[in-house]
Order: sequence, then structure tokens, then C-alpha cells
Amino acid sequence: MTEKRSGRSPEAATAEKRGPKPSPSESYAFFATCAKGLEELLLAEIEGLGAGPARQTVAGVYFGELAERDSLEGAYRVCLWSRLANKVLLPLKSLPANTADAMYDAAAGIPWEEYLSPNGSLLVDFIGTDRVINNSQFGALKIKDAVVDRLRDRFGSRPSVSKQYPDLRINARLHRGKVALSLDMSGDSLHRRGYRQQQGLAPLKENLAAAILLRAGWPRMVADARTQGTVERLALLDPMCGSGTILIEGALMAADIAPGLARPTFGFESWLNHQSDVWLAIREEALKRRQQGMALAMPQFLGFDQDAKVLRAAKFNAQRAKLERHIQFTLQSVEHLAVQQLKDIDHGLVLSNPPYGERLGEIDTLGELYRGLGDRLKECCEGWQCGVFTGNPELGKTMGLRAHKRYKMFNGPLPSELLLIRVESSQFVNAPPKAIAPKATELQGGVLYRPREESELSDGAVMVLNRLRKNLKSLRKWAKASEIDCYRVYDADIPEYAAAIDVYGEYWHVQEYQAPRSIDEDKAKERFQEMVDAIVSGFQLNDEQISVKQRRRQSGKKQYESHRDRDEERRSKITVNEGRAQLAVNLWDYLDSGVFLDHRLVRKEVAELSYGKRLLNLFCYTGTVTVQAALAGAHSSVSVDMSRTYIDWARENLELNNISESRHALVQEDCFTYLNNCREAFDVIMLDPPSFSNSKRMSKVLDIQQDHVGLIKRCMDLLKPGGVLVFSNNLRSFKLDYEALDKFDIDDFSAASIDKDFQRNAKIHQCWLIQAK
Repeated sequence: MTEKRSGRSPEAATAEKRGPKPSPSESYAFFATCAKGLEELLLAEIEGLGAGPARQTVAGVYFGELAERDSLEGAYRVCLWSRLANKVLLPLKSLPANTADAMYDAAAGIPWEEYLSPNGSLLVDFIGTDRVINNSQFGALKIKDAVVDRLRDRFGSRPSVSKQYPDLRINARLHRGKVALSLDMSGDSLHRRGYRQQQGLAPLKENLAAAILLRAGWPRMVADARTQGTVERLALLDPMCGSGTILIEGALMAADIAPGLARPTFGFESWLNHQSDVWLAIREEALKRRQQGMALAMPQFLGFDQDAKVLRAAKFNAQRAKLERHIQFTLQSVEHLAVQQLKDIDHGLVLSNPPYGERLGEIDTLGELYRGLGDRLKECCEGWQCGVFTGNPELGKTMGLRAHKRYKMFNGPLPSELLLIRVESSQFVNAPPKAIAPKATELQGGVLYRPREESELSDGAVMVLNRLRKNLKSLRKWAKASEIDCYRVYDADIPEYAAAIDVYGEYWHVQEYQAPRSIDEDKAKERFQEMVDAIVSGFQLNDEQISVKQRRRQSGKKQYESHRDRDEERRSKITVNEGRAQLAVNLWDYLDSGVFLDHRLVRKEVAELSYGKRLLNLFCYTGTVTVQAALAGAHSSVSVDMSRTYIDWARENLELNNISESRHALVQEDCFTYLNNCREAFDVIMLDPPSFSNSKRMSKVLDIQQDHVGLIKRCMDLLKPGGVLVFSNNLRSFKLDYEALDKFDIDDFSAASIDKDFQRNAKIHQCWLIQAK
């Protein structure tokens, strides 16, 4: 039977299958906005405040029961206690904006008299433009006129416009011909706590500083130290503290002080339906908690900066926050940090936001600053934790310390990263020598690590290096725009040098392809060594930054030579980024790294299909599909794999992304057995089986060519009406049996699922979207 052709593009077919997404505002009472990259943290914070249920989306979190919308307690608590949110909004209505008059009429139909007195004041924040509303000030004016005209027509008087502390602040956001209208409960942005009246250049917003502290684990460190009775020998140190924001936010956390307690006002305080008794009780509770927190033993807070003016601003801000007696500021440059200054401290967290060349000087002048910071940390802070927040991660590499975790965030419009580092000798990185190493190191199976000058490379190695540099020139820009740091840079581009080469952040993964029998094995080994030489010397890698895997004409377990003779620390997992996801990767111990790079767009497709839905992830491997789906808003999921190693790995990935197993279950079981016993229904099923498996733990031998029809049919039995099965496999010779599956609607998604770095090898995998007709 021939493949069905619908005449639709893959993108159109996929969009039609998904159907319209449910609007979260139809189920939740409030919406808290945040900077991109902080959604997971904000979700956990709101649930921790008891303001749930909650669901994250891009740049914000919906929360609160719609049925309890008249009770503002949860929203009040988020306004006062959220360290991460920018705004808390009360969604009212979505207005048509196909014409300015239609938008005005719809806005005028809202009962504004329930929120604002005719003698009160208002302010409209209008965000977005399009062909009809091509000026945000015009959009704001039309909404303002609708409110004012309605109140004037009913009561004979009209409210005024006020830009400072209006009685009612309206948030209007234009998107795709509609305006989402909300009441702004927070008023001024919640990152403005009230204590920072002075600042230096390139200041860090208070809620971003709080996010950095949370990612670095500061509250947990304080809690553990209090439990152990060592809190007074714990320190938070910022060696380039600027106006002191990180230190002040850290002290607020340690003293259990609500970040909004010092704000002069909130947007909800002048509403007609403001519940003042509820608000006053919440505020009184916060005042008592501050009093109790300030009576506790506190960590030491140490701030250093070489700019006397900015240090005066830091001291003033600490006084405004009433924390000046807990924070010690010292006029001192990074290179003068000394062991003696930290003699009364057992352990701590170094956290800083150094300049990175965007606004505070050129990048080439900052390498020495970062190197100096790394040197001082090695000398003075061994055994501590460290976090460096930078808009230029390449500068972070000059510190000579290896980051064990990386978190992508935004500092205003600037994409940035938080590098988390354990200041331990095992994490110290020494730059490889520029000349030929006096003694080569064996990487694996006879392959040598031997850094050398490029002039010493063979002609073949130079040819490989030139191809890698050419590929990277375009791939690095694409990867940065795609927010990924693991991708394929070479796939046997030069046939004589047959290998797949992948980049994982600062690590390189080189996998040799099986050479044809016509190629002499010694020649194949020589060419593989030349590839390794090209990478090591051309990109200045140390021996821990490159992993090699070789195919040889052997059978069974010998097909890939063992890495078990390598140093244990070199085989620990690293963390990489794929969009918003943090994924644990092991480049040394296993045939695969823990993330199938070629399935990146398949994961994205499943994530989009799973928004608000229930997902079943079969043969889930390390749970990367589940992570992406959960971050994209999947309601819940079940992930199944037979391997305990992979289930534990998937659990680690969930924890890295703050995803709870209470909604995203992990099941260690043979997938055939699970399918036979399953009585649940799912909206989306991901089926990505191996090509062949004869494991003794499986109920039967798996041959995907023979077994795919039965697997697909059983999965289709478990789909809810309108559900989608995503079926993928990597068997090059695989043929889908369209005739046996003719009662289903099948769209070939293969071409659309191949990302830029795999387009040189379009047969890397096949993928289909399958639905009931």
C-alpha cells in the first residue's frame, strides 16, 4: 500500500492534529509573570506558598482556583512573598482587536465600577503592536477611554490618569489580534523591593539575584547549617558585589523576611473589592516571621568591590533593608582576597555577577579578571561552592574551574548562564600545553591524548580540523539561537575519516564508524588518531574534555572497547542544556551519552503535543522526552523502561529540572508487559523502541520490523479520542507496514524531525504521527 499524501505541509498537518490549546486562564484565577528561564523556580515557589494549584507557561505561572477567585489570599501572599515574580495579574477578559473600535466596545462592556471609583485614578500598561494597533500608546488610550467613558456615563464623573500609585492599574497585552486584559495586583514590578535606592553600572535585578541564590542552593545551605549548629561559620561571599543585591537578597532569605515587606504599596490596595482584613493578617504574619528570623543566628555575609562609590551604594541599600549589621562590605579588588580573611569560616558559597563585555568593557580585557577570580578561589575557598553568573560563558572557562551545572537565564534582554562550580582540586582545569606534551596520555584502546602545535599535525589531521572549523562557523550561531549546547559537528564528512563527532558544551565526543573490510585496520587506527589529534590541538582541549569510542572487528561486548580503566572522576556525568531543559550526560561509560541528539525535534514535537495532556513515554531511556514535555506544560506522564540504570538516570533528569514524580511517574518494567497490563488512557504516546533486543528481562525478543504493527495497534488502543502516537526508530532498513495499519491516519514526520546538525544524514531516523481516523 502506498503512503498517504494529504497535500498538507508537515507543519500544517501537525498543527491540525494538535487542535486548539486550552487557555490556562480559563482554569486558573491568577497569573504571575517572570523572566524567561525562571518558570520552574516560580512554579515551585508558588506551590510552596500554598497558592496552588499552579501551571507554568513561557515567562510565567498560572495559579489559584478559579472557583475561589473571590478569595484573594493566595494572590496577596504571592505579591508579598515571591522572590521571583515580576507581576501578579488578575485576568479579566480577552478582547477582539481586529479594529480599534471593537477593542474599545469590548473593554467598555467590562463592569469597571466593581474595581474603581468614578473619582479614582487609573493607569493602563499596553504591550504589543500589530497592523491595526500600531502604537502601544494609542492602544493604552483606547482602553483608558473605554474605562473612563463607562464610569462617566453611569456616575457623571470620570476617574483621572495617574502614573504613580494609581488606584487601578490595568495590564493589556496584544497578541495575534486579541488583547488579554488583566488587573495588575502588584502595581510596580515586584523586583523593586524598596531597599535599593542607589546602584552601580549594570545592576542585577533583585528577583534575578534571588533566582541565582535559589539555583545555587543557598536556602538549603542555611537550613542544613542551622540544623548542624554551624550557621555562624557559614558565609555568602560576593567578591565583586557592586551595589550588594546578591548579599542583601541572601540575607533576606536567611532571616525569613518577605521580599515585599518594605515596598510602599501594592496595586491591589486601592481596589474597591480589596479585602483589607485578609491582607493585614498576611502582612502581620510576615512581620512576626521577620522578627523571629532576625533573632536567629545568621551566616556571615561578605562583600568586596574595588569601586568606593558603588560600595557606598551597597552600604546604603543594606541600611534601607535593615540588614547593615549582618553584611560586611570591604573596599578591595578580587586579586587581594586572602585566606586570612576567611579564617573563621568553615564553608560557604561564593556567588558573583562579574562584568562580561556587554556593557562594562571589551571582552579581551576581562579574561585576566576571570582568571584572577579562579586563582583566588583555588587558593582561598577550596571546599566551598561557587556560582558565576555571566553573559559570556566563554569567559567562565578562563577561570580554570569546571562547572558541574549550568542554568540558562536572561539578564534583561541578554541571554546569560549561571555556572555552578565545586571548588575542589578534582574540578581544577589546567590549560593544555602549547608545545608537544612530554608524555602522551592514553585515552582509550591505544588512542593517545597528545596536544601539539598545529604545525605538527599531519596533512589528514589538518584537513579534518579545517572541516570542523568550517562546520562550527555556522553551527555555533544556530546552536546559540536554538538554546542548545550539544549537537553534531561532523558525520563522516570526509569518507576516509569515518566518525561521528559531537560537542557537549566544552566536551567533545568522538565515535568511530566500523571501517569496511577493504580498509587496513592499522590505517583505520591511524586515521582515527589523526582525528583526535586535530580536535585536541585545534580546540585546545585537556584530556578530560574528550571521549573516544572505537569500533573494531570484534563481536559481542568487545565491539566497543571498555572504558572501565579510566579514572572514576573522569566518568562522572556532566549537565548540558537543550532549550529550557537541563540534561545529565555520560560520555564515557556507555555506548550512548544519555540523550539522542538526532531526536531533538522529535522531543520538541512531543512536548508541544503534550501541553495540558497526559503522556506515555515507552522505552523512555533517560527520560529526556518526559523532561521536555513536562517543561512545556504536560499535565502528567508515565515513563516506562526495563533498565534500572535508565530509570535512575531519568529520575536524575527530572530532579535537575525540578519536575515532581507525583505527576510524572517512572516505571521500571518491560514495555510489552506494561502495555499488556495497562488500563489507563493517554492523550499522547511516545514509542521509540530499539531495533532489536533479546534481553532475558523482556517477555519476548524484540524485532522492530516484525513487531511494530502489534506495538502500534496496542498503543492506539490506549489513546484517548483525538490522541496522537509518535512512533520513531533508527533502523535504516525499516519499512512501515501501511497496509496492516490502514485504519489509522499516518503522517510521515521524518523529514520535519531532522534538525540542522543532522541534515547531512537524513536517514538517521524515521518518525510518524499516527491517529485514529
